[in-house]
Amino acid sequence: MDKITIQDLDLKGARVFVRVDFNVPIKDSKVTDDLRIREALPTIRYGIDKGAILLLASHLGRPKGKPKPEFSLAPAAERLSELLDRKVTFVPECIGSEVEKAVNAARPGDVLLLENLRFHPEEEANDPEFSKKLASYTPIYVNDAFGSAHRAHASTEGITHYVQKAAAGFLMEKELRYLGGALESPQRPFIAILGGAKISDKIEVIENLLGKVDRLLIGGAMAFTFLKSQGKSIGKSLCEDDKLDLARELLARGQSRIVLPSDAVASPGMDDEVSAHIVPSGQIPEGEMGLDIGPKASAEYSEIIRSAKTIVWNGPMGVFEKDAFAAGTINIAKAVADSPAVSVIGGGDSAAAVAKAGVAARITHISTGGGASLEFLAGRVLPGVAALNDK
Repeated sequence: MDKITIQDLDLKGARVFVRVDFNVPIKDSKVTDDLRIREALPTIRYGIDKGAILLLASHLGRPKGKPKPEFSLAPAAERLSELLDRKVTFVPECIGSEVEKAVNAARPGDVLLLENLRFHPEEEANDPEFSKKLASYTPIYVNDAFGSAHRAHASTEGITHYVQKAAAGFLMEKELRYLGGALESPQRPFIAILGGAKISDKIEVIENLLGKVDRLLIGGAMAFTFLKSQGKSIGKSLCEDDKLDLARELLARGQSRIVLPSDAVASPGMDDEVSAHIVPSGQIPEGEMGLDIGPKASAEYSEIIRSAKTIVWNGPMGVFEKDAFAAGTINIAKAVADSPAVSVIGGGDSAAAVAKAGVAARITHISTGGGASLEFLAGRVLPGVAALNDK
């Protein structure tokens, strides 16, 4: 990575603004999934050990620029205190006199968490004055929020123009190392697995990966747009009819590298699990829809995965939230986990899938940024990464 990291900074006694991603689910004022908080611990602990004063900031949910109690980060501060086994001071604002007072009272090793940045519309607008206010408390900025790096917001991009140093935290560095390594210098064979509903959501990813991978395994509803473009019968499966020409073009460009499922689990609807049955993927009966890859496709995909040295996976193979349509996704998750390859999971539903399969601990890297990882795989420049200082 060509950006400076927190290890390149002199932190002793310094005030450091750390953009974290504490956009976590909260119920009854308690964090119900603390993965993103735990992933930030290495950066936070490093700052504590080096004697820095850490000013943490994050967004939570979509409060639409107004303070809303249900989107307060106070529960995240409580959970972070438990994980660190030390007090984390929650500041009920992210700019203003209360922040100044808390920062001035802090001592080396102290950790402060500011209130939700998105309680101010200026955050998402990347307002320069708001960015200046955020930067006014500290001369050093560390971005450890990969999940927000694809957004040019005040706390991810704007603030970097008004600080002395802007560096990556350990989580950001890890995300870029694994995702970047897979794209730039993969061990081969390099296998990508793409699922989800729409080709349109992943056109750029497919186009970017086609020139890099040895095989591209397609699952999810997007497979039926490809299959229909070949003249196959897909019943009432989800399909983007306006993308059929694009699908044909991608298949022609991909030649033998793009692999489509040979069979599918079909049913009259995703709520009708009782009627689920196996059919050839290009022979979905009228009135039925494909909702998962079938056992033959699972076996064929698993065999390809076994040969891989690098694997990138983004998107489930079917409606894995329903048990009748989860087998394909679960089987692929287990195949990826069993493989000795470097495996990178692109966040979101794919991360939930490996968790459901019980194999998360055997995946090399699970990204914390669904949208960010997708844009990175598409070859886009992430504003929150580009804004950091070069080495």
